[in-house]
Amino acid sequence: MTETEVRIVDDAPLRYLLSLPPGGETGEPQPVLVFLHGYNEGAPMELRAAVTTHGPLRAGNPAVAAEFIVVAPQLPEQGDLWRAWSDEVRGIALRVQAQHGGDPRRTYLTGFSYGGNGVFDIALMQPSVWAALWSVEPTRPPERDPRLPVWLSAGELTRLRQSGFTSTLRLERAGDEPLGDRVCTDDGLDHVGTATHAYQDERT
Repeated sequence: MTETEVRIVDDAPLRYLLSLPPGGETGEPQPVLVFLHGYNEGAPMELRAAVTTHGPLRAGNPAVAAEFIVVAPQLPEQGDLWRAWSDEVRGIALRVQAQHGGDPRRTYLTGFSYGGNGVFDIALMQPSVWAALWSVEPTRPPERDPRLPVWLSAGELTRLRQSGFTSTLRLERAGDEPLGDRVCTDDGLDHVGTATHAYQDERT
């Protein structure tokens, strides 16, 4: 991503980084990807650095991310707190849809670590907002089935509670066979390595 493609938006309850596809708005609805960061990336870490350390806006990731409107809000403090900011995350998604031609039918929620927890927490509260979920290395299983398509990228922490994720989400392993709408990948990596690999994996 280049500087001209990405900008900070700070006139919302949660400040966020916004990346628009190159070429500007086309008149056609564009898919939206909302990214929730992990523990260390909450304030007071500088916003741009925080939400590009991991996730779809990290330098060196495949260009496929440029096909989406990518939104990356930052929590005002560190912690497993995305649930408390669910209304604000929803508001950002709706704002991007209205202002930048985001497609409500293709608005997706992803997150890493505590952000991966937030993916499930928020989706359980707002199932009609999200078309599908992508949780990367969450540290705890969701409280119940979100009843949405799910891709789980598992690493060392998710692995510790794998049975909870599998039973709640009814996951199948990614392989060469056609996949359904509940997929789990585990490449045997550590916590940070899972995030780096997951957001470079064009399968997702």
